[in-house]
Amino acid sequence: MKQQDYAETITVNATPHEAFTAINNVTQWWTDNLEGNSQKLNDEFTVRFFDDIHVSTQKLIELVPDKKVVWLVTHSTLNFIADQDEWTGTKITFEISQHNNKTQIHFTHLGLIPQIECFKDCSKAWAEYLQQSLANLINTGKGNPTLKEQKTQTVN
Repeated sequence: MKQQDYAETITVNATPHEAFTAINNVTQWWTDNLEGNSQKLNDEFTVRFFDDIHVSTQKLIELVPDKKVVWLVTHSTLNFIADQDEWTGTKITFEISQHNNKTQIHFTHLGLIPQIECFKDCSKAWAEYLQQSLANLINTGKGNPTLKEQKTQTVN
């Protein structure tokens, strides 16, 4: 049986170069709570979400200008599931192509499959970041990343 990695394709009104540049500008569409760099081959960066509910480190392992970006998740701590390192060893890919004067970005999180615990929540989050933040960043210049100061709500 074929593994069903989470995949999503978005179409944007931009050049492949503009899409490529936006993808690598992680703080403008995913989270501004980033340590490290996400621009050049072998760069590593760590992202944190909501009081460390999700912490992961990515290494930029493939970079083909205006065509492809691949991150290897070298460490993950997902504090909302039992197997907190489910993302460790997975790959996140962005494949960029031009179709009919528009640019398509085919995103795949290799290893994020329906059989793992975080699939439902993680695939939903990826869909929102890709469709509502990355696409908006590319189309309008303004993404909707999770901000460092955003915290989970606590009950007083």
